[in-house]
Amino acid sequence: MFRLREVLGYPHAGNDVFYAAGTCGDRPCTAFIKVARQAGADLDNEAAVLRTIPYPHKPRMLEYVPGLCLVTEECPGERLSVILREAGRTEALDYMESYGAALAQLHGIDLPWPDVKRRRFFDLPPADVLAKRRLEPFAEFLASHPPEGESRCFIHGDFHYANILWRNGRVSAVLDYELSGWGVQEFDLAWAVVLRPGQEFLKTTKELERFLGGYRAVRGFSYPAFRYYYILAALWFCGMGDDAYRRDLRNLLGELAGQ
Repeated sequence: MFRLREVLGYPHAGNDVFYAAGTCGDRPCTAFIKVARQAGADLDNEAAVLRTIPYPHKPRMLEYVPGLCLVTEECPGERLSVILREAGRTEALDYMESYGAALAQLHGIDLPWPDVKRRRFFDLPPADVLAKRRLEPFAEFLASHPPEGESRCFIHGDFHYANILWRNGRVSAVLDYELSGWGVQEFDLAWAVVLRPGQEFLKTTKELERFLGGYRAVRGFSYPAFRYYYILAALWFCGMGDDAYRRDLRNLLGELAGQ
């Protein structure tokens, strides 16, 4: 059981999260206390996943009070965005294979689980949004290139750089399992690497290839399905960020769609 001594901070998150110091048993520790706030929160699912999956990168759950909060011990490591803040573009490549391998390892868990909750990102953005952003050519590409060979497995659901910690050049922890469940492998793979606003890596197809190489070394996948879901997810992000971000994302979409 975790005993709270002091709240140290309030990390940005979709739920109310408190960074806290306290004790676990007879030893001091630091932890994150997550309290459900948004309607889509599913702390029950996250707690069940943390209790069950044989995955070396999951955080240690200290306590779960159903309907109230989930407490996990702080994991060692930093987000890659912090590590690379002062680094060059070449150094980002050095992390991509480990990134891909960590996701493949999770997808290899043979664990029956309920289907993931349906999310808007599984479908195209509305037609008026596509037209406003001049994205119709990419929607037409998706219509003529269905996700052939897609497969289903246990997926994380929100495996992306903000939920990944690194230490000594390797993934040290994967956080936030609320959206985990049985779902499309290639969607989870694409969601992990689609370029997001403010992200200073995974901005080139060379980095994508290194990530996919690390994944492929552990587990196979369908590239046509990955490409389909990358473009689909990216269409939701094309209206976000600044002009430079949107330009980088459209360049990636053009390369993947051959446009």
